[in-house]
Amino acid sequence: MTGNPHKATEMAAFFMGTVEVEHISLEIPEYRDDEVGPIAREKGRYAYDFLGRPLIVDDTGFMVSALAGFPGPYAAYVYRTLGNDGILRLLEGAADRSAHFITVIAYADEDGIRLFEGRLDGTITTAPRGDAGFGYDPIFAVGNRTLAELPLAEKNRFSHRARALAAFREWYTGMRHGENR
Repeated sequence: MTGNPHKATEMAAFFMGTVEVEHISLEIPEYRDDEVGPIAREKGRYAYDFLGRPLIVDDTGFMVSALAGFPGPYAAYVYRTLGNDGILRLLEGAADRSAHFITVIAYADEDGIRLFEGRLDGTITTAPRGDAGFGYDPIFAVGNRTLAELPLAEKNRFSHRARALAAFREWYTGMRHGENR
């Protein structure tokens, strides 16, 4: 479950039919914390209490080294207000262009909430590149290509969200076979 249709598309492509992904638009309060995990946990708790069925939610932070980790867990808000052009302006003249994404998947069911984290390190480009992806993808490069220059299938092999989803899938598959109770 995610309120972001782009994330739902990525999740559905990642699972390729092995786990049902349903896009549900649910207004969840905007929790605040300096860490992504507690935000994902509270989103999961709220969604489960509201829907009353097992689900996953996620939250992603975007940490830019030269900006002391900003925008961090406020990545979506900063993207809506400053956009990629604003981040690039903030980094004008910066020698250190390293950054990373952290995505935390929260799985909620009647037994509680479990968190699964994925991280992706890269650099911020000096100009947007590519037409695929969404959000910061056109300015975030891994190696010589931005995430927006990658086909979804390739991005889903190593992205921050893919890493968190892979950890969830490994646990969930084991749980369904009685290994992770």
